[in-house]
Amino acid sequence: MEFNEFTLMGGILLGLASSLHCAAMCGGIASGVVFLFHPQDTRGRVRVLFSAQAGRIAAYGAAGALLGAFGAGLYGAFDHAAAYRLLQWAGAATLMWIGLSVAGLLPSLATLDRPVAAFSQAVSARLSRFRSYTVTGPIAAGLAWGTVPCPMVYAALFTATLTGSALGGGTLMLGFGLGTLPAVTATAFGITTLARVEARAVARGIIGVAIAVLGFSTLYPASPTAGLLCLTP
Repeated sequence: MEFNEFTLMGGILLGLASSLHCAAMCGGIASGVVFLFHPQDTRGRVRVLFSAQAGRIAAYGAAGALLGAFGAGLYGAFDHAAAYRLLQWAGAATLMWIGLSVAGLLPSLATLDRPVAAFSQAVSARLSRFRSYTVTGPIAAGLAWGTVPCPMVYAALFTATLTGSALGGGTLMLGFGLGTLPAVTATAFGITTLARVEARAVARGIIGVAIAVLGFSTLYPASPTAGLLCLTP
């Protein structure tokens, strides 16, 4: 597979589509990280928050690169045209499942939460020693934050696997992190509108169905979204 310029854009779209969920689930974590380091002024709070966000996005990028490299091995083991089509269908099915689970129409991927939570706790324990450092502490906290169980991250990581390369997977996950940045940042600074909207069943249904439709649309070559989530064969 050749890397294409839409991989980053695909990740950003996934992140933006996850904004309501991220505002509700990660806004509190972001606020907690800021208070953990007790910055004395607004400038200090901004520095802590964006350092932690950088750590979170770096964790996403590293995980995406790892899974993208794993996907490259799978892709190389099969006929390229058939493998591409299989990966395209798998990616679409994953996005549709995630979207419909967000909408409450299908079961969630909660079964993945337990092993991921155990891994997250192990990472947090390893990085806790950095909390006393004013510069590296927030970044370390962000790295631990990036391992917290989240169904939208699961979907993005699975899609990163389908890119078929470490570069593609890492780039897609960096895009995903950037796409979630506005919603999480706004919520951390007290703008709770998105979190309140996400709490409404109707809003979750709309955003979930929109994600499912995005996944379905990637199956059609003529669709403008066809190249956004997977690399071209």
